Formats: sequence, structure tokens, C-alpha cells
Amino acid sequence: MAEVSDELWGEFHTVVNMTSAELEDWLRVEASQERSEGVPEQDEPHLGRQVVHILGKRRTDLTDEDARTMQTVVDRVRSQRRDDLEPTAGDTGWRHGLMRVGHDPLKPPGAPR
Repeated sequence: MAEVSDELWGEFHTVVNMTSAELEDWLRVEASQERSEGVPEQDEPHLGRQVVHILGKRRTDLTDEDARTMQTVVDRVRSQRRDDLEPTAGDTGWRHGLMRVGHDPLKPPGAPR
């Protein structure tokens, strides 16, 4: 089991504003379509599946790998978004890339799970 800080736990659940069901559905849709916006980062679908897995766990059941995944997702979303994470329309490819890791830029931060 990993020791996940309050800060990481809170930040992850703020930037991941899609439910596990929404993310699973999105990953299925993405997998079934050819991408016209170019080749996404190779780890995004895998990372998205890891996020779904983490969302299904209790905090006390998280592993060190889960904690690393959580930090990666937080870092990726924060590097591409404003600090306030307010809903923002943008390029379709940009939005879809963020959605692959559980963040929909059109939804408010920390949307209800």
C-alpha cells in the first residue's frame, strides 16, 4: 500500500472530473475510431485505464504505482490548463487528449462522481 498525501489525493480528484463510467465509455469510443487529429501520446489509453482502476479503489488500497499515475495525471492536466480549471472550450484534439486521462475541459473541476 502507498501513502498518498492529502494534497495529491485532493488534486487528483480535482483534475479528474470524469466519472469512471464516463472515462471507460470515452476510452471505448476512442479505441473504436480512427483518430483524425493525429497520433496521441502512446501512453494515454493505458494511463486512462489506470485512472479508471484508481477511481474504483479506496484510498487505503492505493499502490505506489497508483500514486505515480495520480501524479502523472495531475502534472499533465495542470501543464495544459489554467490554474482555476474553469470550463474552457478549445481545440478538439486538445480536449480529447485530456479526456483520455479523465479530465474534460468543458466540465467544472471536481465534478460530482
